[in-house]
Amino acid sequence: MRLLHRTMEFRGQDMTVRVAIAGAAGRMGRNLIEASMQTGDTELAAAFEHAGHDLLGMDAGELAGIGNLGVKLVGGVDSAKGEFDVLIDFTRPDVTISNLEVCARQGHCMVIGTTGFNEDQRQRIARAAEHAGIVFAPNMSVGVNLCLKLLDMAARVLGDEVDVEIIEAHHRHKVDAPSGTALRMGEVVAAALGRDLDECAVYGREGHTGERDGRTIGFETIRAGDIVGDHTVLFAGTGERVEITHRASSRMTFARGAMRAAAWVMDRGPGLYDMQDVLGLKE
Repeated sequence: MRLLHRTMEFRGQDMTVRVAIAGAAGRMGRNLIEASMQTGDTELAAAFEHAGHDLLGMDAGELAGIGNLGVKLVGGVDSAKGEFDVLIDFTRPDVTISNLEVCARQGHCMVIGTTGFNEDQRQRIARAAEHAGIVFAPNMSVGVNLCLKLLDMAARVLGDEVDVEIIEAHHRHKVDAPSGTALRMGEVVAAALGRDLDECAVYGREGHTGERDGRTIGFETIRAGDIVGDHTVLFAGTGERVEITHRASSRMTFARGAMRAAAWVMDRGPGLYDMQDVLGLKE
């Protein structure tokens, strides 16, 4: 009820959404800071890092290279004490879950772009969404989410006549594989084909593997250099193939999508949403 009351106040006053950013000193965090100041829908209200971080106390705008914003980098989400509407979190699963518990207690919405959650952690996010609006998506890019819609269409049209392979590439620092986006693409294709991804996924191949099982969905992972994020889904039949590819050249793509999600979720009640909801792509 507290969240619903805050949402009604927000809508009535047509206020700018006050966003807080977790992991603000990281690569993604700095892009989020910049993106928060590029739209009239959002403003930066708080920026967090872990306790003991050597940049605590620095102005968030200086971190992002956009000048002084008057928002200091502080240690932990509790430090803001309710001074924001939506927390945007692209950190690590354990950090995100800790932040989730604080936001649930304080009635804040969340936008979660973190990947690599286990099933128990995913369930905790779902339970928290019973009390607060949460946008949870492995990829906040508008283009990627359009690709998910196209993948569903392609899989339904091409059906079991094609082999499906998903190839993804990211920078050397990414710690989970396959990427959350690649897995989501696999889930969309599997659902369209009437398959269970847990049963049909094949993660990499080595040695004498035998002929390919036509009902499998293959995943190949590349980790190298500073690749922001490339994803290709290959539908290969006899005599032709269809490839749906998305390549991200800047993290600002994800940051702008996250800001769009933050502005959107403040106009909703409690619930677990994704970027397909935000972009109106669900039938």
